[in-house]
Amino acid sequence: MKIRTGGPADAADILALLDSAVVWLTAQGRTGQWGVRPWSTGASGDRIRAYTCEHLVRLAENDQGAVIGACLLSEEPPAYVQRADERELYVRLLVTDRARKGSGIGAALIADALDETRRRGAGLLRVDCYAGDDRRLVAQYQRLGFTPAGVFEVDRPGQDPWPGQVLERRV
Repeated sequence: MKIRTGGPADAADILALLDSAVVWLTAQGRTGQWGVRPWSTGASGDRIRAYTCEHLVRLAENDQGAVIGACLLSEEPPAYVQRADERELYVRLLVTDRARKGSGIGAALIADALDETRRRGAGLLRVDCYAGDDRRLVAQYQRLGFTPAGVFEVDRPGQDPWPGQVLERRV
């Protein structure tokens, strides 16, 4: 596996990973995190395309050059998360190829994000994730060395609020 910097030209690969993750989650009955609709269409696709212009895009590739994971980083948290009292790097998106689940792609991208955090002279890497259902995603980030740091909800018109967990890792 190789990790490289990406950009807007890689949006289609990132959206394909997200679409695949939605199919994988839906097959498990886990629709609360990202719903059932593909990310590649509508506002979600537009948001990811904008993210590839606004944030640092780091991509994991296999030996054949296929994108198997993506991590988007920002020095600013999303609007629904309170800013930290110190300089930080924030994981705005982390997605990996579900067909390669358990192969260390996410851990490698987080290690790369920690390196980038150090390189920028920040002392904190934060991420947020879905905290509903059985909180398996929260536990996954804890296995990657993150500590829960706060909860939040995102209002969704006509739906239950989306439960979130902020996690942090000191660098």
